[in-house]
Amino acid sequence: MNWHQTIFELIDMRSFSNLWYWIVLAVVWSTASHWVLGVPFDMVTRARKAGGQIEEDLEDLVRINVNRFLYIARLSGLWLLGMVCFVLTMLVLLGWVYDVEFAQAVFLLAFPMSLVGALNLSTARLIERDALSGEGLRRRLTRHRTYTQAIGMVAIFVTSMWGMYQNLSVGALGG
Repeated sequence: MNWHQTIFELIDMRSFSNLWYWIVLAVVWSTASHWVLGVPFDMVTRARKAGGQIEEDLEDLVRINVNRFLYIARLSGLWLLGMVCFVLTMLVLLGWVYDVEFAQAVFLLAFPMSLVGALNLSTARLIERDALSGEGLRRRLTRHRTYTQAIGMVAIFVTSMWGMYQNLSVGALGG
């Protein structure tokens, strides 16, 4: 037995039967729902309760991140969109046309996160357009988090269903 075979037996390289994939999936969606436009959501909650300096800090942090998102989108948004579409298309082709399970797993992580990225951009534009602050800003950030969590729930459900199907069809559970 060579060292390649030993490593592949030690670390299951099939994505959907690998515990590390599911840990990464959980961490990605937990992080995405906690950081709303680059701002930790507990800061939104603290600003709602305490106001004052915490609310000013929240507004400053949101303003900085909104300006950063919109600057990047205006400077290189079309190039980024093209690259993301290329990578997602490549993953779909590799995953479902050429039956590469790793590409399927990466697509099931990347596609919903690209939707969250589009949601980030949309929310940033709304915050800039309406010059939101105070309660309006907190309400918009809360709505953004709710949408992100909804995307995450659907993504986790679809990923788990596809992963179970893959594991059962390949026979990973049966030996």
